[in-house]
Amino acid sequence: MFINKIQIMVTIDEKINSLLNKGIVDVIVREDLEKKLKSGKKLRIKLGIDPSGSDLHIGHMVVVKKLREFQDLGHHVLLLFGNFTGQIGDPTGKNQTRKIKTQEELEKNAQKYIDQVKVVLDVKNIEVCWNADWLATLNFSDVVTLASNFTVMQMMERDMFQDRLKKNLPISLHEFLYPLMQGYDSVALKADVELGGTDQTFNLLAGRTLQKAYGQEPQNILTMPILEGKSENNYIGVSDAPNEMYGKVMSIPDDLIVKYFELATNVSLDELNEIKNELKNGKNPRDLKMRLGRELVKIYHGENVVKIAEDNFINVFRNKDIPDDMPEIKIKKEKINIIDLLIEGNLVDSKSEARRLIDQNAVSINEVKKNDINEVIMLDKGMIIKVGKRKFGRIG
Repeated sequence: MFINKIQIMVTIDEKINSLLNKGIVDVIVREDLEKKLKSGKKLRIKLGIDPSGSDLHIGHMVVVKKLREFQDLGHHVLLLFGNFTGQIGDPTGKNQTRKIKTQEELEKNAQKYIDQVKVVLDVKNIEVCWNADWLATLNFSDVVTLASNFTVMQMMERDMFQDRLKKNLPISLHEFLYPLMQGYDSVALKADVELGGTDQTFNLLAGRTLQKAYGQEPQNILTMPILEGKSENNYIGVSDAPNEMYGKVMSIPDDLIVKYFELATNVSLDELNEIKNELKNGKNPRDLKMRLGRELVKIYHGENVVKIAEDNFINVFRNKDIPDDMPEIKIKKEKINIIDLLIEGNLVDSKSEARRLIDQNAVSINEVKKNDINEVIMLDKGMIIKVGKRKFGRIG
C-alpha cells in the first residue's frame, strides 16, 4: 500500500510538472499555483471564449489541451462564452474596430466550438457559462466602479492601441471596457485559474486586479504561446480530413517542428527533449514531421486512420501517385471555363482563389499545368483536376 501511494504521488507530480512547464510562456504566480495544485484542493479553471468565430484550428486547441490536463488532475473547468462581450469584440491584435455579432450568431458559434473541442476535452464534466448572465445586469454605477480600478494610461500602453494611433485609426471608447468585463467575469465565477494566449495577458491580469478589489483571492494565470500556421489560409483545421491534416503537417517549416510537438501533441517532456536532440544530431526533419502527422491524426481522428493517412501521403506526394478515393465531379456540360470548373467541382471557395491559384501555376488537368484564367476546358470522363498539392477531383 505504501509503495502504491508513492507511485501515485510521483504520477501526480509529473502531471503538475508537465502542466506548468510544457507549452507555457508564463505562470502568475507559479509558487502559489504549484502549492495549490499539490494541496489536492479542487480548483476552478476558467477559459474565456469569444464566440465571434467558429472554425477552430490546432492553434486554438493549445489552451484546450491544457484545460484537459487540469481535468485529468481532478479540477473543475469553466468554459465561459462571451455572449455579452462577443457583441462588442476584443480589440486584441486588431487594427480596427470589429463588427458587432448578433446573439443568434454567437450562440450558434458557441455550440460549434463545443462540438469541435470534445475530441480533446471531456465536455460532459465542464460547466458552460455565459457572461451576459451577470454583465447584462450591471448598472452605470457598477461600470464606473469597475473603471475606477484602471487608468487611461494603462489602457493606452497596450500595443494594439499604440499601433492604431500611429496609423491614425480610430479607437472606440467601448473597447477600453473589454478588459474590465473580462476581469469581472473572473469575479462572477470566483475563478482560481485563468488560461489564455500571450495576446490575452492584459485581460487576464485585469481579472486579478478586480478580484482583489472585490475581496477575492486573485486568480493564477497561465499563458501559452501562439502556434503559427503555414499561412492564414493554410492552417491545420480541427475538422480537416485525416489525409488533409497529415499533408498540411508535412508542409510546415522545419523550424516549427519542436513547437508543434510541444503545443499540439501529447508527447511527454522527456520525448520532447529526445526530439530536440534528434534534430540537433541531424535527423531528417521529414521523418519527424511524419511522426507529428501521425500524432495529430491520432488525436483528432483516432488510431485506426493514422496508417491510411500516412500511406496516402507517401503514395500521392512522395511517389507522386494519384489517390484512388478522390471526389467525383459531375457537370452536365461539354465545356466550361476553368474558373467555373474549379468552383463547381468544390475545389476552391471563390473565383478570386481560383484566379490566384491559376496564376501561381497550382492548377493542373491530367498533369498539364493551367495558367490561363480564360481557358475553356473540354470535359472528358475520367479527367483529373489537381489544385495545389492536396486537392484532387475526377470528372464523372
